[in-house]
Amino acid sequence: MSKHIVILGGGIIGLASADACLRRGHRVTIVDRSPEHRDGCSFGNAGMIVPSHFIPLAAPGMVALGFKWMWDPESPFYIKPRLDFGLISWGLKFMAAANHKHVDRAAPVLRDLNLASRAIYDDLADSGEDFGLIKKGLLMLCKTQHGLDDEAAVAAKSRSLGIPAEVLDAAATAKLDPTITMDVAGSVWFPKDCHLDPNRLVTAYQRRVREGGGAFLWNSSFEGWKREGKKLIALKTSSGEIEGDEFVLCAGAWSDDLGKDLGLRIPMQAGKGYSLTLPNPVELPTLCSVFTEARVAITPLNGALRVGGTMEISGKKERIEPRRVQGILKSLPKYFPKFQVSDFDGIKPWQGFRPCSPDGMPYLGRTQAASNLVVATGHSMMGISLGPVSGELAAQLVDHETPSHDLTMLSPDRYA
Repeated sequence: MSKHIVILGGGIIGLASADACLRRGHRVTIVDRSPEHRDGCSFGNAGMIVPSHFIPLAAPGMVALGFKWMWDPESPFYIKPRLDFGLISWGLKFMAAANHKHVDRAAPVLRDLNLASRAIYDDLADSGEDFGLIKKGLLMLCKTQHGLDDEAAVAAKSRSLGIPAEVLDAAATAKLDPTITMDVAGSVWFPKDCHLDPNRLVTAYQRRVREGGGAFLWNSSFEGWKREGKKLIALKTSSGEIEGDEFVLCAGAWSDDLGKDLGLRIPMQAGKGYSLTLPNPVELPTLCSVFTEARVAITPLNGALRVGGTMEISGKKERIEPRRVQGILKSLPKYFPKFQVSDFDGIKPWQGFRPCSPDGMPYLGRTQAASNLVVATGHSMMGISLGPVSGELAAQLVDHETPSHDLTMLSPDRYA
């Protein structure tokens, strides 16, 4: 039976959810607080599809690194100290989750979701959708032997999970991507990883939603819910009330605020990230890569080079911190010596807010807060990577089907 599905959020998760619901014969309306031609978190990211990223942000060692980097204004991970109960509560939950037991439970879940998403991207590309999908793998570039040894341990764990990974010395790394001059001790190559153009992907999904009969309400801010008991009747917005049969909450870093009126507790912090895109780089790699020690992502996009990084937990203020951008740019010539920081003079940095849960796992599932609400948010740095499978799972949940993946660890009510 066809239902009207109201989706809160027009980023990659919302678009993929809308596409999946439309293919099941439902009517769909996407409501988003931003203008149609916006520049949110689904746009300026590195565009990576990463089965290799099976270790959640809340992992052993991250708490110590966080304290160490807190005093460095150019560090890749920064939590701004402030008297904020939500931040303190989130931080305590993060510390509780940053252990080996949590990683061992989370790794197979993230692996399966990432591989399923990759398969959907394959199907989309095979159907004729052109979003710049490149399936050449990802290089974890290590500047130091210590970094390479640490990454080799991750590679061993990856292989034990069935994700291929190959440890390479400097010569083998250069041979794999001879188009770029590198100064590294070595790398780990994850051949199952891919990259794409986020702008083209979002454009393709928006077109698919429109062609499927979906509607968009841009510039529509959230003003509350209309409900009868546990059932949601309508979403109150600045554009009026939007009635629906089922609702999907996927509003990124703003999702926790939208759920509070319902008693939904999904702890979230906005992890600000930055990127800069250089249109005519002196050299252009063919593979995407991550500078392991610097936590900087590198992606070739249509002849340009995108450089991105930083996880800045400092609220939702849309302000560029120049020192953090400098920290990203200073890492580039250390790994790619033909580049200089001055190459990016005049390039405007992009910023976006990643929705970060304290345990590094998405919120995906139904909730006791409302009988007809599906939550699909909190994907942190893996929104693009996990977008398609999250959309498919949201559509399954909308139809009250048993999900194709075990969502126990992703329950929106796990912090209730």
